[in-house]
Amino acid sequence: MQAPLLGGLFIGILSALPVVGLGNCCCCLWIVTGGMLAAYFDQQNDPRPITVGRGAIVGLKAGVIGALVWLVVSVVLEPVLAPVRERMIAAALRIARDLPPDARAALESADGTSSLGYALNFLLFLCVGAVFSTVGGMVGAAFFRNDVPPAIGGPIAPPPLPE
Repeated sequence: MQAPLLGGLFIGILSALPVVGLGNCCCCLWIVTGGMLAAYFDQQNDPRPITVGRGAIVGLKAGVIGALVWLVVSVVLEPVLAPVRERMIAAALRIARDLPPDARAALESADGTSSLGYALNFLLFLCVGAVFSTVGGMVGAAFFRNDVPPAIGGPIAPPPLPE
């Protein structure tokens, strides 16, 4: 359980940070990397070579844990980031005096994320994160696979064909 937990922490924390979280806009960068990281740690904890299926399972677990960590970190960071967001909105309203009334009303009503917003974002993150972290786990399993020599119990090479 250590490997998916570490991958999930990587996914959740980096995705919840305000500027760093934008890395997920680039092909779900933190989510895929967290799945790969989970596969890497799983391979390091087991002398047998990791299979792509096991990498997929570890990546999926990391994605689910990552969504939970994202939710907790986002809720904890909200009181810290709310004043910064309010100052940015006030500055944007002062600079853009010719905004249409609908856009101005939308900016003025942006008071943070509601409970429903957190729930919907969590479900979206859970679904998307599960898919992309599974892909990351599969890629990580293929990339970080330890090939065990036959003397230690690895696969035995077939004998050469007679000519």
